[in-house]
Amino acid sequence: MTETSAAVAAEVLSEVRGQVGFITLNRPKALNALSLGMVRDLMGILLAWQKDDAVLAVAIRGSSKEGAFGAFCAGGDIRFLHQAGSAGNPQVEDFFTEEYALNHLIHTFGKPYIAFMDGIVMGGGMGISQGGTLRVVTERTKMAMPETAIGLFPDVGGGYFLSRCPGRVGEWLALTGETIGAADAIAFGLADGLLPSDQQAAVWDALGAQSFASGKAVQDYVASKFIATGACQISARGQIDQYFAMESVHAIITALEAAPGEWERATAATLRKRSPLMLHVVLEQIRRARGMGLADDLRMERDMVRHCFTLRPGQSETLEGIRALAVDKDHSPKWSPARIEDVTPAMWQPFFDSPWPAHAHPLAALS
Repeated sequence: MTETSAAVAAEVLSEVRGQVGFITLNRPKALNALSLGMVRDLMGILLAWQKDDAVLAVAIRGSSKEGAFGAFCAGGDIRFLHQAGSAGNPQVEDFFTEEYALNHLIHTFGKPYIAFMDGIVMGGGMGISQGGTLRVVTERTKMAMPETAIGLFPDVGGGYFLSRCPGRVGEWLALTGETIGAADAIAFGLADGLLPSDQQAAVWDALGAQSFASGKAVQDYVASKFIATGACQISARGQIDQYFAMESVHAIITALEAAPGEWERATAATLRKRSPLMLHVVLEQIRRARGMGLADDLRMERDMVRHCFTLRPGQSETLEGIRALAVDKDHSPKWSPARIEDVTPAMWQPFFDSPWPAHAHPLAALS
């Protein structure tokens, strides 16, 4: 193995101990943001373990600068996406095709897949955990799909899993990109149970040391360590369902800005910072996905992401959003159009036109 490939391989650590396959995302300085190499490593590992009868279940975690746990995964490697997208590098296309195929594999894996979602779980981190059969959160979990802040949309199956949250929570999370903690994640159906962060290592090690009768027994063992979560932090469920059920982004922002409440004012201010174009795209995405299966949602998102990088030459909301947040770090994206009120249907509707005939779609094989 060359030094370069050894460095890439070291970003994903995997081993089988006892009857469980263990994966550790090992890119702590980048909060385990997924590179194309990591996506490929994860796919290869999981495909091998899916066929291996000796592996009853899979457990996955992130690593932090302090060691194991502490940060799960902050998303995709947006610096790479900016660099590759700006240069017309075809690896941008490879990244999304292979990442979405990985997300689909996790949802359909057929064996228990236990995600230890400690610390930051955002974007691509949600993609490699939401399909799990047991999604474990801690008191340190910070969960979000913050893509509208970088001129993108909640991809990696975000349309599928956010649209299945109760009420209009999916629209709210997708449009605002708000961060939630463990109790809300469980209440919204985005996590299954709370494990104190200081107990993770003992549970993880026990999975490799014990003998289990079945994959379900592995999962049941972890679930038996869950504790009560306490009260949800989000007290605005009524407002979320009221405002985010409205027919359009324009209607939502108009109603929020006309209301006297502090929550309404803060929510409107957040939406005003997001890409106006992508807010319209995202509202349509969540509502379409509510009636879709996972494979169709991922195919739709693959169409959408192609448009994010190529639809309007020289004017990609995504490249501009990443530039402002992560490259130049001026936090002043020049959105186009600049205002929610200036977005027309002719601007957002093409995101839902597939660039491929069905038989030639890069995710045609997903079922």
